[in-house]
Amino acid sequence: MEVETLDLRTISDADALEIAELLVQVWPKSVKTVAIRQRQLMELGQKYDRHAESAPLSFMIHESGLLIAHSAVLPRSIGTLAGDLEIAGLTRVCTAPEQRGRGLGEIIVRPVFDLVDSGAYQFSLFQTAQEVRPFYEKLGARVVENAIVNSLDTDHQESPFWDKVIMRYPSGGSWPEGEIDLRGPGY
Repeated sequence: MEVETLDLRTISDADALEIAELLVQVWPKSVKTVAIRQRQLMELGQKYDRHAESAPLSFMIHESGLLIAHSAVLPRSIGTLAGDLEIAGLTRVCTAPEQRGRGLGEIIVRPVFDLVDSGAYQFSLFQTAQEVRPFYEKLGARVVENAIVNSLDTDHQESPFWDKVIMRYPSGGSWPEGEIDLRGPGY
């Protein structure tokens, strides 16, 4: 199965619409319509330097002309007690409901983890639901116990992530101790 890569800094309206439709199908929230998610995707790419080496990327699997699986990586410099750490923020991992059980989840997450394995990033950091935790552990991720904050949001002291399970890939390596500052909102 071919995984396509899309640089979000140059995403087209049509690509953003296609991804937004899948996201709404998987996570139907009344406040996040297709139009809102499409606009968010278009704006997301604009936040990154077009000439920077690290790009926000979407990974997509199409079948019969339809988008059936998606993931994204958002480069992020996080603050730790040991200094800054460049991480691959894994986000927007989803598979069309009627396509589940085919192994697409692993296929669509692997390109993000491959960026870590190749040395482009030291770690991938992401949030997930408790019931999805075993899936990521099988792929070599582990739960992060650190407190997570966003120093740019001084009004809120709770974690910027909304899911309860925060994970990192790989499970080994020199993960820093202490508080982790996302320096931005959750993803």
